[in-house]
Amino acid sequence: MAPQKDRTKKSSASAEEVEAPVEEATEERPKSALDEVMSQAERAYAAYMDAERQVAKAYHENEMQVAKAYKRAEAQASRAYESTATAAMKDRDGAIAKAAKARQDLMAKAEEAYAAAESSANSAYETIIAEAAKSRDENLERAWAVRDETIEQAWQIYSKIAR
Repeated sequence: MAPQKDRTKKSSASAEEVEAPVEEATEERPKSALDEVMSQAERAYAAYMDAERQVAKAYHENEMQVAKAYKRAEAQASRAYESTATAAMKDRDGAIAKAAKARQDLMAKAEEAYAAAESSANSAYETIIAEAAKSRDENLERAWAVRDETIEQAWQIYSKIAR
């Protein structure tokens, strides 16, 4: 682009230099075909430069819009992340609370089961001890009765002998 600009500027400058003295001499002379072409070329170049500025402006505006869209997408992604993280934290806290409640319930049931087993064991112990004591007492009574009979028999034998 720069070489074209330079050529166009040089061409127009050259044409002006060449024609300037002629124009001064003959101001009423109509413009030549070369002047007309140069004028059109200058207008075309000016239009081209204007179009180039408009394209640059459009690219800049597009870049700004893309940047805004990116920032919106970034903000939306951040909000989605925060929302998801908050929901996950809430779910985690709920699960931990539920697990703690289940643990507490299980511990209470274990305590109840232990207390029931302890009570049952104590009851069985007391029953067995009571039966053992009853059996012991019955055995002692029988043994005492046998002793009394044996002593009675021994006295009867002794009293028969001693008479």
